[in-house]
Amino acid sequence: MPQKALSTLLTMICLSGCTLIPGQHMSQFTNESSVEMPVSENTDAILNKLNIQNIDAALIIKLEKNINNRSLGADNAANNYFEYRIGSTPVKGLPITEKNDQSQSDGYYLVGSRDILLITVWDHPELTTPLGQQALNNATGAVNNTSSGGATGGTVVGENGAFYFPYAGSIKAAGRTVEDIRTELTEKLSKYILNVQLDVRVNYYRSQRVYVVGEVNQPGIQTLKDIPLTVLEAINNAGGINNQTADLRNITLTRNGKTYGINLLALYEGGDISQNISLKQGDVLNVADNQFNKIFIFGETTIGGTGSGRTRTVLMNKGRMTLVEGLSEAGGFDQTTADAARIFVFRGGLNKPSIFHLDAKSPDALLLADHFPLEPHDIIFIDRTEGIRWNQIIAQIQPTITLMNSLNGALAPQPFTNIPVN
Repeated sequence: MPQKALSTLLTMICLSGCTLIPGQHMSQFTNESSVEMPVSENTDAILNKLNIQNIDAALIIKLEKNINNRSLGADNAANNYFEYRIGSTPVKGLPITEKNDQSQSDGYYLVGSRDILLITVWDHPELTTPLGQQALNNATGAVNNTSSGGATGGTVVGENGAFYFPYAGSIKAAGRTVEDIRTELTEKLSKYILNVQLDVRVNYYRSQRVYVVGEVNQPGIQTLKDIPLTVLEAINNAGGINNQTADLRNITLTRNGKTYGINLLALYEGGDISQNISLKQGDVLNVADNQFNKIFIFGETTIGGTGSGRTRTVLMNKGRMTLVEGLSEAGGFDQTTADAARIFVFRGGLNKPSIFHLDAKSPDALLLADHFPLEPHDIIFIDRTEGIRWNQIIAQIQPTITLMNSLNGALAPQPFTNIPVN
């Protein structure tokens, strides 16, 4: 009976050893994933197990040949991660400026409804100040009264885009420069005034606004004026970005129902001035957060000596990080429990799902890891050594053995005795 009980217990251990080991681990001899993943094949999604690719010199050479694996590659996953985040595909490239659909025309401001114009006709104060000196004072002060939407000094362009001026009648102003308006006024007033000299300027800009939101220090509405407002200027006017939470790679511009991607990091570090486009009426500029540029580290890590087996979430600085940097952020792998020959990177995000394996039993393999770029939402997993697994099995079954021994001593080692012969 004791021999049968012991034999049965050992058989159970052998058959279900994997289930007895707490936590997670990869099969020792596997070369593919144990689960099926949706992968693209001829534009169709099919379920398939993923091959495990070794991180070796050949793979590093292949990765470095693709410019999009570099930090500022146009199709680098970190540069386009907001596509995955918002669940829709933005328009590729930057918006094309159309002359007739801009608040700026060849660098000149186009007047709009609700703008306030100050029109001065020299030697004719009755035309310059038709409402008296107080109205002129109000108009002069309106340019500094940027917080008030009710300023009335000067000539207000109506909702129909026109304004009325004595002797000239109704003047169409919306969509025109002040030079165009001045020319028309001069022509019409010349019928009544000899040698007309007049000036037209926008005294208070109210018609065209853009919205700056997201990870900036002072989000809000900004008014377009005679100097073109670019992306950089709008962000600076908003107090600059929040360096702790902003993702400069993934700024979105919404214009006329379409969303475009702007990469300011390419401007700052790569000199791509095409990213610094001029804004127009109704634009919404959103500085995205960087909370989706994370990697996740599981397994036998030290986390700076606070204990092994801790999980760590790490933000990628400017959307870029190598495998060595990720391991370092986790405090490195635990030298007493980790199997350095079994470090895995699981990738299932934007690009084709993949599994990579690094054999770092020899420390010089970390040179390869330093050339392996991570992508947002990559998962680093450090497996345990086989010896630790066996010790965990013994630790789990020890209470069972102790219990059975306390009941009848069935599994306690017994000395050999002479068996009587009949």
